[in-house]
Amino acid sequence: MQSHEIIKTCFVDSSPKALAAELGISQSLIYKWSQPVGETQSGSKNPLDRVCALNEACGDNQLIKWLAAQADGYFVPNNVVSAKHDALNPATHEMVSQFASLLGEIANAGLDERITQEEAAGIRKRWDTLKSFADGFVNACERGDFDQMKEIEKQWSRSA
Repeated sequence: MQSHEIIKTCFVDSSPKALAAELGISQSLIYKWSQPVGETQSGSKNPLDRVCALNEACGDNQLIKWLAAQADGYFVPNNVVSAKHDALNPATHEMVSQFASLLGEIANAGLDERITQEEAAGIRKRWDTLKSFADGFVNACERGDFDQMKEIEKQWSRSA
């Protein structure tokens, strides 16, 4: 979905007039943000486009991580998997092993019936890495493509 379409979805729960009043901007600007931008289009670059451009300029996703935190979430980048290969079994085994390893870390941290901030940070790091690996795995499943799973496995071992 493009940014102007996302902005347009805001009109379902709140009117453009109410949104404009809440943001302290003109109603026409809200409408312009909800239209495509281009030579033959009447839209205007919206805040989502600008945030994406700023994030790309910074190059480290700190801005996106901050936005996710503001929405009580957490940003985890997807792994990119490309070339075609049929190494499904090793990739499946690696993902299950990583999940078992995470569960082991959680169990060990909770042996004393409390989890310290340091243990929680370690669990969070392992969980985020597993989510990223699992998303790469799902992408590979969708494409029937497992060539880069070994590279993703190497990334896991370095960060685990």
